[in-house]
Amino acid sequence: MKPNFQQLPTSRIVGPEPSEIRAVRFDSRAVEPGDLFVAVRGTVSDGHDYIAAAVERGASAVVCETLPQGEPNPSVCYVLVEDSARALAELAGAFYGHPSRQLRLVGVTGTNGKTTVATLLYDLFTALGHRCGLISTVVYRVGDRRIDSTHTTPDPLTLNRLLAEMVESGCDYCFMEVSSHSVVQQRIGGLQFAGGIFTNITHDHLDYHKTFAEYIRAKQAFFTRLPGEAFALTNIDDRNGEVMLQNASVGRRATYSLRNAADYQCRIVEELPDGMQLSLAGRDVWVQFIGRFNAYNLTAIYGAAVELGQEPAEVLRILSTLRPVSGRFEQIRSADGRLAIVDYAHTPDALQNVIDTINELRRPDAQLITVVGCGGNRDATKRPVMARVAADGSSRVILTSDNPRFEEPQAILDEMRGGLDAAQLSRTLTIVDRREAIRTAIALSRPGDVVLVAGKGHEPYQEISGVRHHFDDREEVTAAFA
Repeated sequence: MKPNFQQLPTSRIVGPEPSEIRAVRFDSRAVEPGDLFVAVRGTVSDGHDYIAAAVERGASAVVCETLPQGEPNPSVCYVLVEDSARALAELAGAFYGHPSRQLRLVGVTGTNGKTTVATLLYDLFTALGHRCGLISTVVYRVGDRRIDSTHTTPDPLTLNRLLAEMVESGCDYCFMEVSSHSVVQQRIGGLQFAGGIFTNITHDHLDYHKTFAEYIRAKQAFFTRLPGEAFALTNIDDRNGEVMLQNASVGRRATYSLRNAADYQCRIVEELPDGMQLSLAGRDVWVQFIGRFNAYNLTAIYGAAVELGQEPAEVLRILSTLRPVSGRFEQIRSADGRLAIVDYAHTPDALQNVIDTINELRRPDAQLITVVGCGGNRDATKRPVMARVAADGSSRVILTSDNPRFEEPQAILDEMRGGLDAAQLSRTLTIVDRREAIRTAIALSRPGDVVLVAGKGHEPYQEISGVRHHFDDREEVTAAFA
């Protein structure tokens, strides 16, 4: 790549500019001779502390916010910028030829529903005959090729590399989840979006954003940065739905709703254990999903497809053929009539939605036994709330380990138990070992009962003390039934 450092905002250049850049790096350990190193200030470490290491490994240019102490290396080009994270995003886009400008990129943001909306949009447009890309919590896809997902929204270099691969393989659409972290950390900086979708916003990630107001601002910033030719589709049944668009300068603002007048309206006509009859935009459609939360997701998907120019009747036809995303309200049945549901619900609102849906459908004499935990080194304020939601809506609750990461599992469960009163505690077991907790729930269930295993969904691992051990809730449920 021939560098053009002048395009970076507020840049000042010290030293000789290289004629070519071999690669862009933000990890000093990956630097090779001729590379450009971008010193990014992170939450755990500061890239400025590794400038000397990058130069020693052969970096010919360094982008940074402050010059390193002492005399700068006279053979290295130092580019001073106001925000190196933003600069990394801009450089990544330029290095890969700005791939987001060569396809229609749609971002989905919100607390819950991002994975379902992005994934089903990928499935829908693929069925419509388009070659598509997907960037989600569960998996990345370049056309038919699957790539293991590492983050909901990857770093700018990975993101632009994936988009470039999509362009190279002939994709004309990409649907991606946009996390609040990625907005604040400038991972999506420089990308050109054709549209943005807002699902909802509830209690989450306060370990990072500190306050709910900051969390909302992070989500809102995504819409503020959308280009004028983009569309923005928002859920106006969420009290912050219209807030998302307050400072947006998009060409088209559209709304969807199950309760209010909107551009795309939906109503649940009938709900059965194997699907729902919806009235969507004045047309009836049977879908293989259940739950009000899924009615919202499907309305967002329909609205986005129409905003992208697809024919409404054909969109509805294909919607009726789509199936739930892996680990989202995934049903596993035993031979004797018991039902287990594995779901990714890891926020109070998501857990409430799943429990409410199950309770609307289960027989009055059937138990709901919920197995749930909370992740370590994440927002601790939701732990007692999660336990209370589970206890309020379930016959029995088993609190267990989720991904404890670097925290003590029992300490997390003690915080969850702190949200329960004496009556709720009398219906609650605490079993640290997740495998044993799932087996106990299955053992306590009877034919007709429902066991909900919440929190991890599609994840095939359990993270303990920084190590990911293979663990899949679906495998454990199947084994316990057997």
